[in-house]
Amino acid sequence: MADREVKLYNLGDFPLASGVTLPGAFIAYKTFGSPSSPAVIYPTWYSGLISDNEWLIGTDKALTPEKYFIIIPALFGNGQSSSPTNMPHLPRDRPFPDVTFKDNVAAQYKLVTEGLGVAHARVVLGWSMGAGQTYQWLTQYPGFMDLGVPFCGSAKTSLHNQVFLEGVKSALLAGKGAASGGICAGELSEGGYRNWTAEEREKGLKALGRVYAGWGFSQAFYREKVYERLLGYKNLEDFMVKFWEGWALSKDPENMLVMLHTWQSGDSSDQEPYNGDFELAMKGIKAKTLVLPGKTDLYFPPEDSEYEVERMTEGVGKCIPFPSIWGHWAGGPGTSRTDLSWLDDKLKVFLEDGRFP
Repeated sequence: MADREVKLYNLGDFPLASGVTLPGAFIAYKTFGSPSSPAVIYPTWYSGLISDNEWLIGTDKALTPEKYFIIIPALFGNGQSSSPTNMPHLPRDRPFPDVTFKDNVAAQYKLVTEGLGVAHARVVLGWSMGAGQTYQWLTQYPGFMDLGVPFCGSAKTSLHNQVFLEGVKSALLAGKGAASGGICAGELSEGGYRNWTAEEREKGLKALGRVYAGWGFSQAFYREKVYERLLGYKNLEDFMVKFWEGWALSKDPENMLVMLHTWQSGDSSDQEPYNGDFELAMKGIKAKTLVLPGKTDLYFPPEDSEYEVERMTEGVGKCIPFPSIWGHWAGGPGTSRTDLSWLDDKLKVFLEDGRFP
């Protein structure tokens, strides 16, 4: 049994960690399988739509609807859950409220427990920002799941990662003549905030795509011209225009800024009872956690994942890097078939009996 439609769950006037209330908030989601089966919570990633998560689901895969009730909740700002583009009742003379991982997971918890009647999950897992949400689940509701699988992501956005995102944000904002207000801050522009013109939108998003191009894949990916050999692009510029600019131009700049803030401010220890103590937050994880970084990921490197696992209670976590030159894209969204098979094999072993592969 599968719900083929994306649905909306109304959250009402939803309080955010910042103290601001998001009026008339809602979360988009899609489910696969029977509600009587063990639950799998599988959040979306930066810019990703719900459909962009479906590559890991299938009757031939570890995440099979024949065995699990799979729930894909969408991030605030992705254009399906509450976002600048789908909340016309919000004032348009100011930026969308800041949203955190904690806010997203609180909304997801409300959806899962009150909306779908799930009292416990077999596993929470996700790629990239989905991994950040996985860590947030593991620390915010540590008794709710048996297992966690964050892949190509982190429990706290590193300083280097924040700097990378600052470059992405600044390139986007320059498209409309604005500047970043700083790490985890919004835009600065003369005369105050204003909406984007079509020309500014195109200019900013193209710049975002070209900045991102140097980070998403590894040096070896480019050196070995995988974009030509396996993906079929004619040359590097063809890849830049059709893949990177094409991806960026399919998005909305304000939506991208909302999700970027969530990512840049990510910190699973920034909540009770940890109060900024990262080691305490990692010790607070109760579910067995299989951490899968990309060996060549430029902004979630394996050493950061190893640091996280080393601070978990002994026996709780294990770190196994993707042996891949696809960089961050080793973990998704299903482009590298070899890496997909590697990931699926690890999930099959882990989900079966909770044994680390």
